[in-house]
Amino acid sequence: MDIHDLDRFLLVGSGVLIVAVLAVRLSVSAGLPSLLMYLGLGLLLGTSGLGIEFDDADLALSLGFAALMLILAEGGITTNWAHVRPSIGFGLLLATLGSVVSVTVVAVSVHTFLGLDWTLAVLLAAVLTPTDAAAVFSVLRTVPLKHRVSGTLEAESGLNDAPIVVLVVAISTGELAEGGIAAFAALIVYEVVVGVGIGVGIGALGGWLLRRVALPASGLYPLVVLAFAILAYASAAGIHASGFAAIYVAAVVLGNTELPHRTATRSFVEGVGWLAQIALFVMLGLLANPGEFSWWHVWMGLAVGAILTFVARPLSIASCAVWFGIGWREQAFIGWAGLRGAVPIILATIPLANDVPGSRDLFNIVFVAVVVYTLAQAGPLGVLARWCGVLGEVRELEVESAPLERVSADLLQVRVGPTSRLSGIEVGELRLPSGAMVSLIVRTERTIVPTTSTRIMAGDEMLIVSSRQVRDQVDRRLSQVARHGRLAGWGE
Repeated sequence: MDIHDLDRFLLVGSGVLIVAVLAVRLSVSAGLPSLLMYLGLGLLLGTSGLGIEFDDADLALSLGFAALMLILAEGGITTNWAHVRPSIGFGLLLATLGSVVSVTVVAVSVHTFLGLDWTLAVLLAAVLTPTDAAAVFSVLRTVPLKHRVSGTLEAESGLNDAPIVVLVVAISTGELAEGGIAAFAALIVYEVVVGVGIGVGIGALGGWLLRRVALPASGLYPLVVLAFAILAYASAAGIHASGFAAIYVAAVVLGNTELPHRTATRSFVEGVGWLAQIALFVMLGLLANPGEFSWWHVWMGLAVGAILTFVARPLSIASCAVWFGIGWREQAFIGWAGLRGAVPIILATIPLANDVPGSRDLFNIVFVAVVVYTLAQAGPLGVLARWCGVLGEVRELEVESAPLERVSADLLQVRVGPTSRLSGIEVGELRLPSGAMVSLIVRTERTIVPTTSTRIMAGDEMLIVSSRQVRDQVDRRLSQVARHGRLAGWGE
């Protein structure tokens, strides 16, 4: 790549990113998973559209795993453990026993009724089994659910990638045939258990260090948190354990640890997660070639998707829910809300990269099934949630973590030093300009909502909201009072 190629890449890449980011708002408003927007954009840019050629399955697999790693990190860091904890048992069982049931039912049905050989039948069943966190929550952002339901869906989608990746790789490379079922089952247990252990260890270590090390800039904290999550993935992968399980668990631990600048960290990883989704889905759209799709691919995609959605998925939910006494309506919603997204399409590139016979047909079938059934399942989720009685409390007030940009305001944090003449004066004596106010005082372990007569003390931290127009005046006024006391600038 020379400088001219770089210029063209930046031109196209920045344009695609801008369009994709604007599509986020459209997808949320329409209640559609954003992946469909991005897949469509990739198809538009690909060989059947503007003619950009991309057919490197090995590169697609590597980039897909990298993007999935970032998506899982974002999902873990933004997970509220208090909401997920009551559902973790059910979610873990769905990710393991539920996956086994689903793969078995789909594979047997596809081999028996649709005539695929056993290798392709099992591969197709395994690839389509895992749910996708990005697809699920791009829709559920607009559907407030009970914490037990949303926690179950989140835990399942975060944990079911690990065993399925092992299965697809083992079949695609021939390891399953060589080692046998018992050895393969032991391998899955090893990868998941060790991956989870590494995730817990590195997540706890990262949280412990970040609470004790003062970094020179607040923007470094989100980078270090994400780096610890990636370290968990690489450490697990380095000893042939599940990197996906490790990064998700490490991210959950880090995301639920009291860290400095926690809000900024969550905002940063959400942006990284969106970027990874955009890049991933556009790339997969480029990799697909609708010109290769035959009616057989469409028919097979519809048929396999129907078996999965209406037979295998309900059976897998029921086989796990019986241990937790979950009612049939809640089971029905969890089954229907298990949307497929990028994960099945990424997994379909594994046999493609290993030149498994029939792997291109497999990829096309999976692509059709994901697009059609994601559209079909996403639309009625809100109505179904209401009918199944799983809607949570509807929030009349939407609270954002950083809404000040809308009013062009800044939040200033002012620490009162031991020799500052701010100490001892009352808030009203600051005489801040109109458009600025002291909104909160943090004193030792307490927070105080001040009045004009609240006295400022040495060691206090004041949070001052100021419009941008008077920000400089606020700085000057605080400096004057800090040097000269309450009468500074009187009469000016």
